[in-house]
Amino acid sequence: MSDSTPAAPVVLDVWCELQCPDCHRALTDVGALRARYGDRLDIRFRHFPLEKHKHAYAAAQAAEEAAAQGKDWPYIEAVLARTDDLGRKGEPLLVEVAQGLGLDAEEFDTALIDGRHMLVVDADQAEGKAIGVTGTPTYVIGGERLDGGSSQEGLRERIEAIADRLLAEQG
Repeated sequence: MSDSTPAAPVVLDVWCELQCPDCHRALTDVGALRARYGDRLDIRFRHFPLEKHKHAYAAAQAAEEAAAQGKDWPYIEAVLARTDDLGRKGEPLLVEVAQGLGLDAEEFDTALIDGRHMLVVDADQAEGKAIGVTGTPTYVIGGERLDGGSSQEGLRERIEAIADRLLAEQG
């Protein structure tokens, strides 16, 4: 690697689901991490829909459609802000949020019917299970898994300490 080549960003996988109130609370930490690290930290949303949340699987597929339309994080944040509404309204809320963000709502509806994003969601969930994810949110950075489902307290500080160490190791 030459001196002019920028170091690759540190990857933070956030295993989450869009009907999870704890994941909604985790957005504050994700936003703070984005602000602190910018492009040096690649925050990747990974799907882990839980069976106890009836609309989580459809929401994960909808998030993939939002990504296909170029608005993954705005969509994720908008749905997570309405976890209670999602529990009550279900899939119509997913399309409503898409409309509110100026996305192609008809395409959302079609994507939920034809299941075009199911493989991505299933692959994320399988990978999560393989590395020991059992609940959401769960963070993985530098090979270390941090469970936020029981408590978010102190997690951001732990993630920052790992990110700082990994970035320092890159030079």
